[in-house]
Amino acid sequence: MSNLPRGIDLRGELMQRRLLVCVGSGGVGKTTVAAALAVEAARLGRRTLVITIDPARRLANSLGLEVLGNTETRIPDEKWASVGIKPAGSLHAMMLDTRSTFDELIRRVSPNDATRARVLNNRAYQHINNTLVNTRDYMAAEKLYDVYTRGDYDLIVLDTPPMKNAIDFIESGSLLTRFLDEKIMRWFLTPYDESRVFGRRMMLGTSAIAFRLLGSIFGREFLDELSEFFLAFKDLYRGFRERSERVAALMADVDETRFAIVCSPRPTSIEEARFFHEQLTSRDINASVFIVNQVGRYANRYPHADRRFLGDTEREWLADRLEGADPGHVDQLCDRLEANFREAYQASLSDQDTVETLRSWVGRDQTFRTVPRFIDEVMDFEGLLEIAARVFESDTQVSAADG
Repeated sequence: MSNLPRGIDLRGELMQRRLLVCVGSGGVGKTTVAAALAVEAARLGRRTLVITIDPARRLANSLGLEVLGNTETRIPDEKWASVGIKPAGSLHAMMLDTRSTFDELIRRVSPNDATRARVLNNRAYQHINNTLVNTRDYMAAEKLYDVYTRGDYDLIVLDTPPMKNAIDFIESGSLLTRFLDEKIMRWFLTPYDESRVFGRRMMLGTSAIAFRLLGSIFGREFLDELSEFFLAFKDLYRGFRERSERVAALMADVDETRFAIVCSPRPTSIEEARFFHEQLTSRDINASVFIVNQVGRYANRYPHADRRFLGDTEREWLADRLEGADPGHVDQLCDRLEANFREAYQASLSDQDTVETLRSWVGRDQTFRTVPRFIDEVMDFEGLLEIAARVFESDTQVSAADG
């Protein structure tokens, strides 16, 4: 399937925006697409950073790096030279470490050393940092905001975590601040506020029943540590809330940020992409780029479905190459090759139908791109360049038409 010129000039978007957020469910090649977009931006002349939260660490491999950490690593000039390219810009990459990012945030918003130490050394905080699911989404947004405000890069490409709920990433800040809501903190802190008469009375009221019940389940020591955690966090709550509001405003800034929805031609993935687009637009967030990855291309290469994949000439050629083999075995091999092709061909037709359904729903006011399914998984720099070429070929068609 060829990409038809639609919507915005995607290369122009890379040159104008400061944030490109790639979103989508797991297993659609989102990490690879994000890396390919970042490679193209660096080639065009932008100081680019790509951030991934992918635990498979494929990004490091495809960029020729042994490992990525929580700090930016520059892709060496030798990597570009190995594929015959001298980029006009630069490319950095990093992989989010949720725990380290949360610790860095505590250090940043703490008003003093004592508060910082109380939080970082608290066992309840350490447990939350290790196990709270939504902290990964929140820390992705936090790291994005951190590098954005530093101003070291012209463009930041974020590969967001795979999402069971399509809006987890967008709402991660409000979810965490609700968890640290001042009302909850006051409930836990009141029994320990000896300066307030109400605190002492509470232990004699109905709230004490719930408190003692929690203590019998989790242990009074745990409740003491959790209350200590909220006591330490009391001074940090406003900083968390303010940063969450700034991140939300940045996501909705149409001049700075663009969302790219990455999906596959599987019907469930297409439906998730549509749902996520609806959720984003309902929040006034710019999500006008769709990239459908891993699209079968046999139907494009072989448009005549009534023809055999292996004609008589091809069968004779294969028999010559297998000289001495039993003719019956050669025929069986050809039949199996033919059957495999037919299966792949039908899958390709199904992909086309699904993609056309999404294309019709998207309309011409959106940017729509398709990337073919490659025989091997993309694990190197050359593969990223090939994906970028496929994503941006429509922009080339537009430029040629304009010229």
